[in-house]
Amino acid sequence: MASKKEYLDYISEQLSGLEGISYKQMMGEYILYYQEKIFGGIYDDRLLIKPVSAARALMPEAPEELPYEGAKPMLLVENVDDREFLERLLNAMLPELPAPKKKRK
Repeated sequence: MASKKEYLDYISEQLSGLEGISYKQMMGEYILYYQEKIFGGIYDDRLLIKPVSAARALMPEAPEELPYEGAKPMLLVENVDDREFLERLLNAMLPELPAPKKKRK
């Protein structure tokens, strides 16, 4: 099931206080970036993030879910209505996220 653009718009609005939020659409879903680093995505109208230690510390009860069959588990962000929490979460995660891969020429 593809995610709705309206859900992406809502999450984008919730994250609008952060500089450097972007996304790419991929097969009906959305990959989310913070300062060019992938931090998660929107899959089936769910905000899923990488399970880095900072995310686990801020969301110790977060369920792990698969974004799609065959993928690695990610953490489900359930309180997407709390802008301050989302900003704190992404800022805590940023140092742990891998650097962007170099583009092939």
